Amino acid sequence: MKAEETRESGVTGESRVAGKSVAGESGAAREESGVAGDPAADPISLRGATATLGGRPVLRGIDLTVRRGEVVALLGANGSGKSTAVRSIVGQVPLSGGELTLFGTPRRRFRDWARIGYVPQRTTAASGVPATVREVVSAGRLARRRFGPPRKADRAAVQRALELVGMADRARDPVSALSGGQHQRVLIARALAGEPELLIMDEPMAGVDLTSQEILAGTLREQVAGGATVLLVLHELGPLEPLIDRAVVLRDGCVVHDGPPPKAVGQHALPGHDHVHPHAAPDAEPIRTGLLT
Repeated sequence: MKAEETRESGVTGESRVAGKSVAGESGAAREESGVAGDPAADPISLRGATATLGGRPVLRGIDLTVRRGEVVALLGANGSGKSTAVRSIVGQVPLSGGELTLFGTPRRRFRDWARIGYVPQRTTAASGVPATVREVVSAGRLARRRFGPPRKADRAAVQRALELVGMADRARDPVSALSGGQHQRVLIARALAGEPELLIMDEPMAGVDLTSQEILAGTLREQVAGGATVLLVLHELGPLEPLIDRAVVLRDGCVVHDGPPPKAVGQHALPGHDHVHPHAAPDAEPIRTGLLT
């Protein structure tokens, strides 16, 4: 990204070129303003993180590090804490304990949200408000500008995001006319329009047809090739499997696996998936296959 575009992005006190700081602010001032002072810092670092929802513990002291350029899959059964973990990272769920740093800056002081793109779980692009596809995707540029009409750089970023997800030909259509898979592609384009360094996606493949899955996999492949860091909440790896560097598996709010991704798909992809083979006796014990037992 060009320095002149970065200066217009709304990041206060310093410009960034290719993720590196341009002189103009002391390290202490950068930390206070919420802009990470260490260009080599991990995009995400959770240590001993705990969280509760409705008085019920959901995260029970998880450690999670996502390093620059990594693609990390967060796996686990329903209720294991996957979505709560990513929502805590983006500030939607407060941590009750532990530490979270983003790009080397403590979460409470982090302000440079333009560096992070977030695609939430199970929502629609319309949300009851009449809007076109382009208007929704353009909202992804808000973190990079303050007020006023979109600039040339904003329009170009929106157009590129639409092209990446194969929705450029639907830019003027109302989002209410889209299919579920197309909705998801629009939401991903909205996140990509901000040109984030870190992309966090909560079950991007849920309820999405195969064509859209393949388009989304290709979109992520291009982002990864460009140096983006990605954290994905997934039920199964599917078309994204070749992109995954590491899998972190949660069970009951705890990390039970952090290492190479499983090779299978579906529920059998989860390390430690318990199942009874069809030929087994009805009262047979489940076959224990690993870490979730």
